[in-house]
Amino acid sequence: MSSEPAPAEHSPFDVSETEIDEALAACGGDARATIRALLVGQAYLEREMSLLKVDTSAGFRRRRCVLGN
Repeated sequence: MSSEPAPAEHSPFDVSETEIDEALAACGGDARATIRALLVGQAYLEREMSLLKVDTSAGFRRRRCVLGN
């Protein structure tokens, strides 16, 4: 048996230092521009999600609840 701890589960919310560096580089090293770009992207995705929720039919949503998904 190994005494080493099992590797931690990789969360989809984990962000590597390399990914942070890439985001900063994409905005020319400007931290404020990077934050602005990330916030705009998040707002866009939230809007898309709310539009998808509206577009999903009530019957489809009801069936998913009945099936337990």
